[in-house]
Amino acid sequence: MRVLLVTGKGGVGKTSVAAATAAHAARAGTRTLLVSTDPAHSLADALDVEVGDAPTPLAPGLEAAQVDARRRLVDSWDDIRAYLVTLLRWGGLDEVAAEELALLPGLDELFALADIRSHVDAGAADLLVVDCAPTAETLRLLSLPDVLGWYLERGFDLERTLARVVRPMLGRRSEVPLPDDAVVGSVGRLYHALERVRDVLLDTATTSVRLVCTPERVVIAETRRTHTALGLFGYHVDGVVVNRVLPEEASGPYLDTWRQSQARGLAAVREGFTGVTLLTAPLLEDEPIGLTALAELGARTYEGLDPTTRLSDGEPLRLWRDGDEAELSVALPFAERDDVDVFRRADELYVAVDGHTRSILLPQQLRRARVVAAGLADGRLDVRFAVPDASR
Repeated sequence: MRVLLVTGKGGVGKTSVAAATAAHAARAGTRTLLVSTDPAHSLADALDVEVGDAPTPLAPGLEAAQVDARRRLVDSWDDIRAYLVTLLRWGGLDEVAAEELALLPGLDELFALADIRSHVDAGAADLLVVDCAPTAETLRLLSLPDVLGWYLERGFDLERTLARVVRPMLGRRSEVPLPDDAVVGSVGRLYHALERVRDVLLDTATTSVRLVCTPERVVIAETRRTHTALGLFGYHVDGVVVNRVLPEEASGPYLDTWRQSQARGLAAVREGFTGVTLLTAPLLEDEPIGLTALAELGARTYEGLDPTTRLSDGEPLRLWRDGDEAELSVALPFAERDDVDVFRRADELYVAVDGHTRSILLPQQLRRARVVAAGLADGRLDVRFAVPDASR
């Protein structure tokens, strides 16, 4: 299955572009599932039909769903939440405060994200188009498998050790609430679910991100920052859709001035997003609502291109080795040298850019290697290693 994640700054029309992509692909004969993880729930408005939590048939080869993230949260987090509440109350918090703290920010979006893997495993469609939340929420959402997985990997091992070793030693003499088998099992299932989601999202042959923007300076600037952050976390951006571009036939003093401004914006996108396919979606006389209008918008946006294909090549993370030298390369488009911080801690390489930090677990062949240099050039951070002789 091919997976397309569509996101952009709020108000740029990302839901319309996502729906147009799905409608156009389905009309061309591709079995398509359109899913929204946006808590704003605007997908049904764009389609002009009721859309539920389960896939709803809309047309031949096209289904849509609006994920009920809160329900996923209750189903997947209840055992862990109950234990956290008990632990926090033991620590002195009242019940209301404990209940609030047991619901970590972003968890509902995380479980919405886990639905992607479920749909991929089900294999009921050939294309999955995901209408993501606006940019800020999407970045938090897409970084959660990486960030929360880091904590669960370490915390899960710690909890298992506590449950296996400390509990028999303390017995009834301690009131410290240790997790029971149900809690440990829930944490384990969550960790493995995150691993499975991450495997799909970071598979560049399967998943691509398409960024939606308008030809305006502020919007383009945010889109550039989004591209940088997505590269940091290993996501492949294969296309940028510039939405609401004035058609050539529109004329008049005001529209001519607006068109000139848009032309400067389009030039900035073409110059900045090198290596990424640029698509343009026209500003229509009427808002594209309903499948017919959305499919037409999709056809005009892709102009003969197959939306299911990988529109641009690119490797967010690349590893090269030759003898006793190795290089790890991370795509960081638009990043400035002064904005990037790199440091090594044990078996992990940490990369921080513009408020986002990623922990990259080094492959086995680099765990004994020494970092000898790091540099930023042509939109990539290259970290060089000296690899010791394995025979020593």
